[in-house]
Amino acid sequence: MPLGLRKKKNKSKESSHLVENEDVSGHAGGGVTAKSAVNGGGLPPPPANLRPKLVFHTQLAHGSPTGRIEGFTNVKELYSKVAEVFNLSTDEILFCTLNTHKIDMEKLLGGQIGLEDFIFAHIKGLKKEVEVYKSEDALGLTITDNGAGYAFIKRIKEGSVVDGVKVICIGDHIECINGKNIVGMRHFEVARMLKELPRDQSFTLKLVEPMKAFEMLEPRSRGGGGGGAKSSGENKMGSGRETLRLRSKGPATVEEMPSEFEEKAVKKVDDLLESYMGIRDTELAATMVEVGRDKKNPDEFAMSLDQALGDFAFPDEFVFDVWGAIGDAKQGRF
Repeated sequence: MPLGLRKKKNKSKESSHLVENEDVSGHAGGGVTAKSAVNGGGLPPPPANLRPKLVFHTQLAHGSPTGRIEGFTNVKELYSKVAEVFNLSTDEILFCTLNTHKIDMEKLLGGQIGLEDFIFAHIKGLKKEVEVYKSEDALGLTITDNGAGYAFIKRIKEGSVVDGVKVICIGDHIECINGKNIVGMRHFEVARMLKELPRDQSFTLKLVEPMKAFEMLEPRSRGGGGGGAKSSGENKMGSGRETLRLRSKGPATVEEMPSEFEEKAVKKVDDLLESYMGIRDTELAATMVEVGRDKKNPDEFAMSLDQALGDFAFPDEFVFDVWGAIGDAKQGRF
């Protein structure tokens, strides 16, 4: 096939408990009793005895006791476990960050969690409605989603249309566009809707901010980070040699830490996703790198992408650039 891809509660009763006065700078631990789960796209979750038996520590980002969660195989189940331990509704959770309570878009929980990572859950806070005049074709937004139906703002380009609307902040969940509820849409669908809004007209956004503790209130950050000085504890990432890989289809698996090739390739592909489609998605980027690892040419790569990611319609030039990025990473050229 040539280039040119086409589109094609019951809650667990397992106990999760709060741990009072536990050191927040500690890392989540837990013994690995199952090295990996049965793999395969589109399969139902494996039985409980085949799931990786890992325990992660978690807190609400605006402040809470420490909780422990385990027994999840994807992002939706993770949110359900966090909601259960803090007696919340799952739809209250907007997104999670790793090893920092701040709204730091470089520390978003995506498709992989280090076995020593500490999970901070950001929940719904202030609601707001904003009118924006689209004076240029590009709004200057990068959109991502939490893997469970909520799209939110990951980046605001300095000097852009949205940058001039100071009430819009990084981390805001986009709930409605011109009165249309978009909860449940993927980030690429939301990015397309915003891109297709007519120029030289106003549109309305309904947004939901993440809840913040009083001492966290500060001017918004326009870049990828959360703004403000970071303590050494917040910058400290899990140093474990293994990660829990979460997939939208199929079970989670315990894997070795990404190699230098994989890290560089995933970052480059994620940058290309933002450049071409206005989205960032490390899980999608990692899947594309995995698909292209052993392919011999761009056409073979395009065929495999179509099979693995039939919901996406990628432009030919984007596929060529991704193929080139994977090749550059293999050769150590960046």
